[in-house]
Amino acid sequence: MTPPESASDTQTPTPRRRMPLLLRLVFGLFGIVLSLIIIGVLTIFFMLSMAYPNLPELDSLTDYRPKIPLRIFSADGVLIGEFGEERRSLVRINEIPDVMKKAVLAIEDDRFYQHGGVDYQGIVRATLNNLSGGGGGASTITQQVARNFFLTSNEPTFLQKASRKFLYEIPLAWKIERNLTKDQILEVYMNQIYLGQRSYGFASAAQVYFGKKLQDITTAEAAMLAGLPKAPSANNPVVNPKRATARQQYILLRMLQLHYITPAQYEQAKNEQLHIKSGTSEFGIHAEFVAEMARQLVYDQFKETTYTRGLNVFTTITKADQDAAYIALRRGIMDYEKRRGYRGPEGYMEIPDGSKEEAENAMEVELAEHPDSDEIVAAVVLEASPKLVRALLSSGQEINISGAGLSIATNLLSDKAPPQRKVKRGAIIRVMLEGKNWTITQMPSVESAFVAANTKDGAIRALIGGFDFNRNKFNHVTQAWRQPGSSFKPFIYSASLEKGLSPATVINDAPISYGGGQTGGQVWEPKNYGNKYEGPMSMRRALTKSKNMVSVRILDKIGAKYGQEYVTRFGFDADKNPPYLTLALGAGAVTPLQMVGAYSVFANGGYKISPYIISKITDANGNVVSQVNPETAGDEGNRVIDPRNAYLMDSMMRDVVRYGTAAKAMSLNRTDLAGKTGTTNDSMDAWFAGYQPSLAAVAWIGYDQPKSLGDRETGGGLALPVWMSFMQQALKGVPMEDRTVPDGLIQAGAEYYYAEYPPGAGTQSLGVGTAPRSDEEKAQDEVKNELF
Repeated sequence: MTPPESASDTQTPTPRRRMPLLLRLVFGLFGIVLSLIIIGVLTIFFMLSMAYPNLPELDSLTDYRPKIPLRIFSADGVLIGEFGEERRSLVRINEIPDVMKKAVLAIEDDRFYQHGGVDYQGIVRATLNNLSGGGGGASTITQQVARNFFLTSNEPTFLQKASRKFLYEIPLAWKIERNLTKDQILEVYMNQIYLGQRSYGFASAAQVYFGKKLQDITTAEAAMLAGLPKAPSANNPVVNPKRATARQQYILLRMLQLHYITPAQYEQAKNEQLHIKSGTSEFGIHAEFVAEMARQLVYDQFKETTYTRGLNVFTTITKADQDAAYIALRRGIMDYEKRRGYRGPEGYMEIPDGSKEEAENAMEVELAEHPDSDEIVAAVVLEASPKLVRALLSSGQEINISGAGLSIATNLLSDKAPPQRKVKRGAIIRVMLEGKNWTITQMPSVESAFVAANTKDGAIRALIGGFDFNRNKFNHVTQAWRQPGSSFKPFIYSASLEKGLSPATVINDAPISYGGGQTGGQVWEPKNYGNKYEGPMSMRRALTKSKNMVSVRILDKIGAKYGQEYVTRFGFDADKNPPYLTLALGAGAVTPLQMVGAYSVFANGGYKISPYIISKITDANGNVVSQVNPETAGDEGNRVIDPRNAYLMDSMMRDVVRYGTAAKAMSLNRTDLAGKTGTTNDSMDAWFAGYQPSLAAVAWIGYDQPKSLGDRETGGGLALPVWMSFMQQALKGVPMEDRTVPDGLIQAGAEYYYAEYPPGAGTQSLGVGTAPRSDEEKAQDEVKNELF
């Protein structure tokens, strides 16, 4: 009998439930992707492990020695110039202000002190953004250091960039993190990164953009600088102030969000008005000509290493004196420009009729072609009438000019003004702020020079080679060979004292004529200023009144050849001062630098000194590599004229200041000032050369292409006020100094004579007798214009 089947044997099997096809596909795809990711990760790590031992050594980081540029300083330690392919100032991490570090971390790598050199979250985020067609990066500060020192960043495609990042940049970042501390990495980054305007590192950038030491910057300024690493050109506040400001504001917001600054600090920084160094000296002192002179001298000695070895050059100028000279010279030139009248706008542009933003952008581009010159700024006229001019500055500020501010341009604001010179909409004009009001002005076409030096050793205390170094780099102090005019007469008078004449010698101030053999040219009939002649007078009075006829007769008496040879004692070139009678009126050629050295001889008692600009040079470690040992007054080996000669010439030139063509200088209330005005034929050059016993200074004004400064423009009216303005500042607190009468002089009446040439010795007149002048007669002299 067949046993019955069990239930289990007879139950129909339940079919297995299968996973939906779509789900199976998803999981299958996920498995494949996961496998690929695992294989990819293993491959990457294998490649990284293979690459790691072959990475470059980190010597350039662990022993960080960047190329340090040549730096030029004033005598009192103020930076006045910097030269090199890379502007860089090396600062240690503890010298970098906290606000600067936080601004950089806020925008570049806020997790810098937490990660191990690579921000993995950032990499994923950046990868997804790039795959989706977006942009952005995730390089940490450590990766940027790796890239800047050892890699390039010019791979054009995402895949190439990713390959570089994973195969080289990330392993390098790991290696750097293992060998340097976080502070060391940040220090290298903040010294090495490029920030535009040839500046590398934040210390250099602070100087370039704000004219400040890094330690002195504000929160707002730190945020502006922190915005530069990503795009130094696009975010440059000099060339793109709007974009730079937008990025600065974003960084400030990030600093607030990260609690790096308080809400109060944020509000203050957000509203702070920044002053970007554009069109003015980036060093806070206008000594560009001095810096360039020093650069040339150092290059002559050190050649190409000049710009990389971190040399520090200390000049002889002082900030106070340089500032005084700069202000005095520019004020003098601008006063002259006011007298000469307005030449008209610098140019014209079509202001677009589209949107306001389009118009402002166009005007910003145009104004970039007219850089500011310190306080003299360019503006585009938006609206013009005889009573009001509305204009836009490059900063975006709109200004109104009215009243006295329009006076210089009155004739070119009227309807009758020539169209090519009229002040109208679209005109590019110059303006400056006088007090609280804007006024129309113009860039000067005339040039200038000023130099002051210590009379004891020749150390140059101030030097301005022209009105604006950025417009004209020609150094008129050292390179401009100009006729000195009447300012040369003291050297002819000095020569005559060695030939037996004295300040009391009487010479006829009357017309005279000379043939070509005596002048080196045609028949010559020299004239006095205004064709005024006063007959016989003493040499002293003739120099005080700058009488041409007397100077010519003196040179005729002592001989032009002797005069030429004699003036070389003062440092003048014989070949540029030929031996003709015209030499008596300063018809040769000199430089302002020669003149300040020459006048120092009279000031210091007869010693030749050589003006110099560099006192010492040190290397990057402060070791002195070069030092100047100047010639000094008091060393008899440097004596070039008799002390009696120096005393008498000083006495006569003090009379020029007391009673003569430089009498304006008496307003300085000093009795120890001496000097001589100078105006050349047709008023092409205006000079004043003078001194106090310890300080000599020379001012010159003229056109580069010689032409008349104006019929009534003289050395006494143009150059003397500049000299006075400088001396007023430079001599503050300096006691007045009297001269001691040297041995070998005898006194007769009110005058002194060489002992070997006493009164009545046959040398006291040129055929008209002797007439010493009393102090009372001197005081009665009428102070007149320069007589050349």
